[in-house]
Amino acid sequence: MTPVRTRLPTISLPQARRTALAAQGFTDRRPASGASTMRQVRRVIDRVQCVQIDSVNVLSRSQYLPFFARLGPYDSALLDLARDGSGADRRLVEYWAHEASLIPPRTWPLLTFRMEAARERAWSRSVTTAHPGLLTAVLEVVAEHGPLTSRAVEARLPHGADRSGRDWGWNWSAVKQCLEFLFWAGDITSAGRTASFERRYAVPAAVLPAHLVAARDAARDADPQDAVTELVRLALVAHGLGTRACLGDYFRIRGPRVEMALRQLQERGQAEPVRVRGWDRPIWRDPGARAPRGVPGAALLSPFDSLVWQRARTEALWGMRYRLEIYVPAPLRVHGYYVLPFLLEEELVGRVDLKADRPGGVLRVQAVHWEDGTDSVAALPALVAQLESMAGWLGLSSLDFAKP
Repeated sequence: MTPVRTRLPTISLPQARRTALAAQGFTDRRPASGASTMRQVRRVIDRVQCVQIDSVNVLSRSQYLPFFARLGPYDSALLDLARDGSGADRRLVEYWAHEASLIPPRTWPLLTFRMEAARERAWSRSVTTAHPGLLTAVLEVVAEHGPLTSRAVEARLPHGADRSGRDWGWNWSAVKQCLEFLFWAGDITSAGRTASFERRYAVPAAVLPAHLVAARDAARDADPQDAVTELVRLALVAHGLGTRACLGDYFRIRGPRVEMALRQLQERGQAEPVRVRGWDRPIWRDPGARAPRGVPGAALLSPFDSLVWQRARTEALWGMRYRLEIYVPAPLRVHGYYVLPFLLEEELVGRVDLKADRPGGVLRVQAVHWEDGTDSVAALPALVAQLESMAGWLGLSSLDFAKP
């Protein structure tokens, strides 16, 4: 008997773009200027599910920028409060999700399989063998006295513990290496960051609700596929639609587990295959996703915004081949050091290289590059309005456009 072929629903590329933007929160109503609330910050968290952390502060630390892109000039102290609370007041927890990231606490136990894998890494074994006894001593200090920074842990270690090495950048001391291993393994977590961006370490029971710690413990003996399937579902809801590669990349999952997750979600009616004209890849869509008729407004996107994480997806949906050039030698950069894509009326129309000159009180616009086909004369006022809003949000008094 010949199997019946089911014709896939087909959508246009503009519909796919609007679906992606709506899923990421770009159609949600923005608060009035200066009237942001924790509820609105939580709405963004619920939309994106994962916010990448980055220490580069040439403009603003990256984790603050996705909220500005979706809310406008919000009170960034609300994000700190969401990150640094404890117990039921904790809205975010830090872990290695999509790189170093902030995630809802309920997502943390889903990454137990990654915590367990950390214990098997050669790096972790080398830490424990090179410094016997130090790992246990570090954990005991954090459990008794946390939350503590790495330097504070080191200062409280009993006499005779290994305290060699500089605690800065990649020159981590043995104590810092132990802390990072324990963090990867889920034995300690972050209670937030200091004003100088140092992580404050604590045992999970000190800052997370007891049911989440219990869920982490139970997940150690569970099938990792269950967690992977839920993470892929969260990625699909956050993206609206996507390929297997971009859905797996959301939480940095690769391999056959992603494909298995999509099959399971399809069987449950939580993912549907679709065809997107002009995007020549198998695509899955969240059945609950919507494609609005338009996505008005404008936004400046962090290089680490989840909308543009997956570069192949960005190129397929918007035609922008976007690359981070921070690590490219200055003479070889094409667009600049810290370049933000500019979203206008559902299109990525340009790239802006920005720097916050805090001593001078100036937002420096070091370069603007318009995408081919963009009416730059028509788009410029919207860009200037976004830059003025960002300058005010950052506490800067003026803009300075570099001469071409």
